[in-house]
Amino acid sequence: MKNKDINPPVEVIIPELEIHGVWKKIINGISHIRYIYWIMGITVFLVLFLILMPDYMRVHLWSILKAQRTLVYMVFIFSLVAVSLVWSTGQRIDVWVFMYFNMRGRRPPYVDWMMLGFTQIGNGIFAMVIAFILFLRVNHMLAYELILGTLTLWLVVELIKVIIHRTRPYIKLEGIRIVGSRASGQSFPSGHTSQSFFMATLLLHYYHVGVYVWLMLYAIALLVGITRIYVGMHYPRDVLGGAILGTAWGLLGVIVNSYIW
Repeated sequence: MKNKDINPPVEVIIPELEIHGVWKKIINGISHIRYIYWIMGITVFLVLFLILMPDYMRVHLWSILKAQRTLVYMVFIFSLVAVSLVWSTGQRIDVWVFMYFNMRGRRPPYVDWMMLGFTQIGNGIFAMVIAFILFLRVNHMLAYELILGTLTLWLVVELIKVIIHRTRPYIKLEGIRIVGSRASGQSFPSGHTSQSFFMATLLLHYYHVGVYVWLMLYAIALLVGITRIYVGMHYPRDVLGGAILGTAWGLLGVIVNSYIW
């Protein structure tokens, strides 16, 4: 005999974090810019940057680069990750891991704001601010490399997104959480993750530090990748692809630097 006094469990719906006011207007304005205009704008910015660079840097940057085994391996692994997107089982794993980081456990507002703040480390504008600070500290070479690497990586990421054309999880999946604003464009690879790993790789080449600082920088880059899943913008393989691409781009910057000096 069923006990009528036992009530069914109540489903707890975790509210989404929303941004209001002037910041919402700015983010919405940026998100409505068509993808082709982003690519055109980045390309123009990159060309202008190359034109305005000192001649000695531009000459060295166009030098022939020797093949690097590690870099070749990373490009190959990135290609495998991209090809694996057609694998249906991989998509199911992607969804399972995504739902774990996006929905599992308690999500108090302060955690949402922390994750939303950490994800901005992978923003290209953040890299420009760091480059400006480095330039003021008379480390002009690193500042130039950081800006050039950020612009070229940004362009490559946008082109890959157009080619792969993977739909973002918040469009395809139902009942997920959105923390902050909805990013426009495609999902693979994660631009924020690639940018954070690029900066970590480039900075570690310039500053010879201990293993703990090395681990800390890459841990921060990994956290940026996790935040992209947390806020509902990327699948795990988007983050993995972004991490590989960003690290490879950082190694490419190291190669360029070895020819300059």
